[in-house]
Amino acid sequence: MSAPPPNTEAGSIPGLQASQTLYGYVPTEWICAIFIALFGLSTLVHVGQAVKYRLWWLYPTIIVGGVCEILGWSGRLWSSHEPRQLNPYLMQICTTILAPSFMTAANFTILGIIIRLLGAQYSWLSPRMYLIVFLTFDLIALVGQAVGGAQASLAAIGGRDPGPGGKGRIMCYFIIVQMAAISLYTIAAAEFLIRYKLNKPVRAVTFPGDGQPAKTRTMDRGIKLMLLGMVISTIFILIRSVYRTIELLDGWGGPIITNQLYFNVLDGAAIVVAMYAINFFHPGFLLQDHARTLGRKPKPDIIDEEPKQEVA
Repeated sequence: MSAPPPNTEAGSIPGLQASQTLYGYVPTEWICAIFIALFGLSTLVHVGQAVKYRLWWLYPTIIVGGVCEILGWSGRLWSSHEPRQLNPYLMQICTTILAPSFMTAANFTILGIIIRLLGAQYSWLSPRMYLIVFLTFDLIALVGQAVGGAQASLAAIGGRDPGPGGKGRIMCYFIIVQMAAISLYTIAAAEFLIRYKLNKPVRAVTFPGDGQPAKTRTMDRGIKLMLLGMVISTIFILIRSVYRTIELLDGWGGPIITNQLYFNVLDGAAIVVAMYAINFFHPGFLLQDHARTLGRKPKPDIIDEEPKQEVA
């Protein structure tokens, strides 16, 4: 068995010099702790809100995304003490890459609910097809990034550069897929709202049974605030996606990925804003029962009543 290269430690990339770190810097401990606290609080609030409003679809979406961010920043906190160790480095890069995919899934779901509420006649796709199309895009991006992250990890463990010319390019390609999905979703949402405002439906929609045209729902304050929250969340997720694309194209040893300030602001802070936007502008509060039923008409509660006795 050959001896390990000089100036390396167990668990670090082979050939890494004693004066080098995997990041190009040492993650700042207190900053990592702040982000863990911020993501932990937001995720905990999301869990409470999901239980309160019975929005179980939030668990596999934004709540899982929050857990990924907690794991990612925990890896960076670990690295603040052992910056040359490979495991925490791979842990943080893979989980922070994956986390926003779960958050965009929540935004896609919320927009599908709003389309169903305001009128499917203003959308090129039905609310059901809208969810199928964009959630499929999101799933493809998620799986692709997971596969790319695994291959990049294996390359790093083997001492190979997983940058744009290596296995890391797969992650980059699927971040671009995710960014394209967010862009298409934004365009589709904007067109829907413009058509609604101008009352220019794509097609006629009728109520089942009576054949009468479906009426347009007034955009109330709750829907307006929900749209504001989604705009804030989407903008910051998109900012993060652009940054991570440029970062990975620049390489795992390039000047962008080795700049801690860029990561803290354009990834960490951006996703904090995206998560808290949905905490404050929450579908359970603003869309009420429609969020629980995904925009479908809630079924009335069945009340068992004792039959009235006839008076003799």
